[in-house]
Amino acid sequence: MNAPATDVSAPLFPVGLVLRGRKCLVVGGGEVAARKAAALAVCEATITVVAPEHCSQVLELARRVPLELQLRPYRRGEAARYRLVVAATGDAGVDQAVFDDAEAAGVWVNCADNPARCSVMLPAVHRDGPITVAVATGGASPAMSRWLRDKIAACVPRGAGQLASMLSDARAKLIEQGGSTETVDWRALLDGSLPDMVASGQIEEAHRTISEVLQAAQAAQAAQAAQAAQAAGLEVPPAAL
Repeated sequence: MNAPATDVSAPLFPVGLVLRGRKCLVVGGGEVAARKAAALAVCEATITVVAPEHCSQVLELARRVPLELQLRPYRRGEAARYRLVVAATGDAGVDQAVFDDAEAAGVWVNCADNPARCSVMLPAVHRDGPITVAVATGGASPAMSRWLRDKIAACVPRGAGQLASMLSDARAKLIEQGGSTETVDWRALLDGSLPDMVASGQIEEAHRTISEVLQAAQAAQAAQAAQAAQAAGLEVPPAAL
């Protein structure tokens, strides 16, 4: 018996999968399978591509990135051994079998061009360093997903990826020093001149701005802690007030 079709009218829950080193299966050897495998390779997944034959794009991809190619048909039940499965064979019977097996095993599965056989949708993606912008239409129109992706990507400021990395370093430093990331008004920092500094290459000045904001936040946090301790009748060094 086939697994029930996916209700594509249900709202999608957006989530980012961490696939580095995790086993993913692509069933199919054509151009679509090549594109899906390439997208997984960007995420450093451990990829196996299964198909009776592989097109030149798949073979070229295998020369550039770690990829296990298996020249054979899909074997029933093998989807259960993977974390994520993509079916892109163009054969309704094979894709249905892959979907059924993945659903039975509780494995996330995407069937290219068939939302009713998907438990996960693959959005149109724009990347800039640690930033990932993803747009999905629930399978209604992949072309529109790509169109919206491009529109949004054009609005992402230059240097946004580098800025995100700088803020990540700042958060890590703050936590390492025992501070709370909640004490920093990150939105005000981003609404200020910082993005323009990074976009124009003023990296040292940007680092100084971030450092000054962190120091001010830590000072405010220390003062609040001292005031709370004083209110509780505890002895507080004058320098902390």
